[in-house]
Amino acid sequence: MKRNWTDVDRFADKALHGLIMLLGVLVRSISRRKSTVIANLIGDFAYHILKIRRPLVEQNLALTFPQKNSSDIKAIARKVYRNQAENIIEVLRLPMIKTAEDAARLLDIDSRKILAKTVEQNKGCVVLSAHFGNWELLALCSGLLIAPVTIVVKKVKNHAINQQINLLRTMRGNRVIYDWQALREGLRTLRKGGFLSILGDQSDPSGTFFTEFLGRRTSVFLGPAFFALHSGVPLFIVMCRRTEGGGYTVDIEEIDTTSFGKEKADAEELARRYTKVLERYIYQYPEEWFWLHNRWKREEASQE
Repeated sequence: MKRNWTDVDRFADKALHGLIMLLGVLVRSISRRKSTVIANLIGDFAYHILKIRRPLVEQNLALTFPQKNSSDIKAIARKVYRNQAENIIEVLRLPMIKTAEDAARLLDIDSRKILAKTVEQNKGCVVLSAHFGNWELLALCSGLLIAPVTIVVKKVKNHAINQQINLLRTMRGNRVIYDWQALREGLRTLRKGGFLSILGDQSDPSGTFFTEFLGRRTSVFLGPAFFALHSGVPLFIVMCRRTEGGGYTVDIEEIDTTSFGKEKADAEELARRYTKVLERYIYQYPEEWFWLHNRWKREEASQE
C-alpha cells in the first residue's frame, strides 16, 4: 500500500515536538547544575556517536584556525556540541525566568551605555548579535532587564516547534517578526523608539554583498546596517558568553554610525565593521559559536 508521506512527516514533527516538551518538563524539575550534566551527556552523544555534522564542524574549525592541530580542533568541536546542547536545555528552562531578578541572576549586563543612547533620549536602536553563547536567553533576559525587544526570526520548519519557541521568546514581553516582515515592521519599531534585535552572522541567500568573515569571503546581511542608517538610531553589538558559575557575562559595543549616509556603500562599510567585531569574539571564544551551520555555502572568489 502506498504510504502517505505527508501524514508521516506530520506525525514525525508532532513526535519530535512531544519529546522536546517531555525533556522540558524533566529539566525544569531538576537543578541547573544537574541539567548542565544532562546537556554535556547529550552533547557528547551527538558528537561521538551521532556525529551530527561533525565533518562540517571540524572542517570549518580547521580552516578558521589553521595554526591548531587535529587534537585542538576536536577539543573545540566537542565543546561546541556541549554548548549547543546546553543552549537547548536552557531554552527549555526559560519559563523559570519570570522576573528581572531572575534574569539578573543569570545575566551580568551593564546596560548604562545602551540606555544613555536610547531610552534616555526617546530613541530606539538596532541590537546586533550572533549565534553565540545563548542568544535566546540573552534576548529574554535583556527584555526584562533593559527594555522589550522586537526579534527578527526565521520560521522553523516544524510547525509545532516553531509555535513553541516563539511562545518562549515572547512570554516576558518581547515580540517576534519573521524575516519577510522585517523591512516594514523593523522600521516601524525603530521609529517608535523600540529595540530591534537581529542575528547578523548568517549568510544572505539573496544578497549581493560579500566580504571576509573568519578568513573566507561570504555573503553578509546588510539588514542591521540598513535599519540603523535609515532610522538614524545607534547600532550596538551585544554578545553573551558563558562563565564558570553557569551564568553569562554580556559585552556591549557601539559601532559609530555618525560618519555614514544612507547609500548602499555606507551600509556595506558599516557591515564590514560589525562583521569584524563579530568575528573577533568568535576567534577569541570559538566554542561559543554555532559551527553546525554551513556558513560559507555562498562564497565569492572575486575581489570587491
